[in-house]
Amino acid sequence: MAQGSGEPRAVATADPEDSSPNMIVYRKIEDIITKMQDDKTGGVPIRTVKSFLSKIPSVVTGTDIVQWLMKNLSIEDPVEAIHLGSLIAAQGYVFPISDHVLSMKDDGTFYRFQAPYFWPSNCWEPENTDYAIYLCKRTMQNKARLELADYESENLARLQRAFARKWEFIFMQAEAQVKIDRKKDKTERKILDSQERAFWDVHRPVPGCVNTTEMDIRKCRRLKNPQKVKKSVYGVTEESQSQSPVHIPSQPVRKTTKEDIRKQITFLNAQIDRHCLKMSKVAESLIAYTEQYVEYDPMVTPAEPSNPWISDDVTLWDIEMSKEPSQQRVKRWGFSFDEMLKDQVGREQFLRFLESEFSSENLRFWLAVQDLKKQPLQDVAKRVEEIWQEFLSPGAPSAINLDSHSYEITSQNVKDGGRYTYEDAQEHIYKLMKSDSYARFLRSNAYQDLLLAKKKPESEQGRRTSLEKFTRSVGKSLAGKRLTGLMQSS
Repeated sequence: MAQGSGEPRAVATADPEDSSPNMIVYRKIEDIITKMQDDKTGGVPIRTVKSFLSKIPSVVTGTDIVQWLMKNLSIEDPVEAIHLGSLIAAQGYVFPISDHVLSMKDDGTFYRFQAPYFWPSNCWEPENTDYAIYLCKRTMQNKARLELADYESENLARLQRAFARKWEFIFMQAEAQVKIDRKKDKTERKILDSQERAFWDVHRPVPGCVNTTEMDIRKCRRLKNPQKVKKSVYGVTEESQSQSPVHIPSQPVRKTTKEDIRKQITFLNAQIDRHCLKMSKVAESLIAYTEQYVEYDPMVTPAEPSNPWISDDVTLWDIEMSKEPSQQRVKRWGFSFDEMLKDQVGREQFLRFLESEFSSENLRFWLAVQDLKKQPLQDVAKRVEEIWQEFLSPGAPSAINLDSHSYEITSQNVKDGGRYTYEDAQEHIYKLMKSDSYARFLRSNAYQDLLLAKKKPESEQGRRTSLEKFTRSVGKSLAGKRLTGLMQSS
């Protein structure tokens, strides 16, 4: 544990009897980390750094760590020392305090040592509910350094939908954790927050980073100790568990009892009752999908009139950009609701149809929420308020029809607006349009007229126009002669 961190929890250490390869590697890394923090044997200097308005406690620089590794591990090449430091950081033993990417840099970047409680040798298997509690805590603390990153906001919205039934319980757990944390010293709380964040950077890494927890070590632990229950970061998940998950020597495998057999039978019966698809049905679905989209795949079906990427003819692009869609393009809108929403002309045609039914506010709300997700962070709060005033506030000029549950959730989200404030409301409106308005649009005369319309080639249209002009001119001349003859005869 970093000096000065004030970690109050019990320290969990690796099982000394465990001789699995991964655990041996962990013990070697932990020996290095322990020596690195030992001031008596010349460890890395851990200090408190003064910043502009506050102090940064218990940090070391990347340069200090790299220099220590070169000196104490007899490493001559700095690149090799940086690589070793990055491997240690990837496991979460050392982490940068201002970045979610666990890597080592040979510069003045500040790092902090992870508390032994969170060391990977403890064989953590955190659940998604634990992650949801952690993200909720971050939103409650309302500090710039604890603001959720974009990928964390997306994860929070996804987890909120997944755990909708027990979200109230998760929220209560997060509130209780926040109350406990507020009783701690400010410096101690700052260190613990960063250590908890680094723990989740290992187990729920930034998109694009390698997940170092995807290894066989957990399976090895379960085989050695089959009675061990799953651990939760914030409490007990099964049966009883101590506040700190301290490893105990592996127990001898006990004999199978009747109760174990009953549990196994129950589990297998549940697996039999699970809904499954036959391989033939899956293959039929894939074949049907491929046949449906085959004429839209330029690798299979040649583009008409020609492929502009391999010729000088840009007619295809002009057709795609025109406001008058081709018959093939209109046909694709009927494949699914998402296909129509992806096409700008399709959205415009659907909007016109909704205007004729006096329900265009649904699509305009959906598009406004989509645009909100792309707004710069400084404009998000203002845009959230504008959408609320236009579509959801009492007496809104373009009020949408939401169910009470979605409206209640959205009303709470608006108080602390973000890019995903209207996620529930948008999903409700999407389902409403898909199940009701979209089906009527496909049956409407407007869509059928677009679907049956056949464009004539420009050359044929040009010839027809010239012929019509010639016919009209001949007709006019004949009519003039007849009129002159009548006037003369009279």
